[in-house]
Amino acid sequence: MRPMLAQRELVLAAVALLTVVVAIAIVTNRHHGARTSPQPEGDYVALAGSSGPAVFGRRTACGRVLRPETEGIAHPTLPCGARVFITFHGMRVLTQVVDRGPYEQGRQFDLTDALARRLGLRGVQTVHWSYARAS
Repeated sequence: MRPMLAQRELVLAAVALLTVVVAIAIVTNRHHGARTSPQPEGDYVALAGSSGPAVFGRRTACGRVLRPETEGIAHPTLPCGARVFITFHGMRVLTQVVDRGPYEQGRQFDLTDALARRLGLRGVQTVHWSYARAS
């Protein structure tokens, strides 16, 4: 093999290896902590049981059929299916975004009837939320 050809192949292999390493670093960074939150985790105002019998059987903005036993939250910007912890008076529940909303000034979340009952939350209250981190 000629020295120039061998050197060229070595340089091409190094460039290919560097490309793979950079691609892996980008993908890993996206999956581990490089998250932009629509709003910071913390304490926010939520309405309990905003999904009453009038909406049972209807499809949510996230494509789920709302039933009396559906536990979840509505949020305007968190992605559908995002798993979050909601804490109220020391009780912490893992749930997910099942709908869009709320559309009322001053509220950041709406809770389904089933989730509000489980937490013992009535009316408009302050809840704490945080992302459910993947392990």
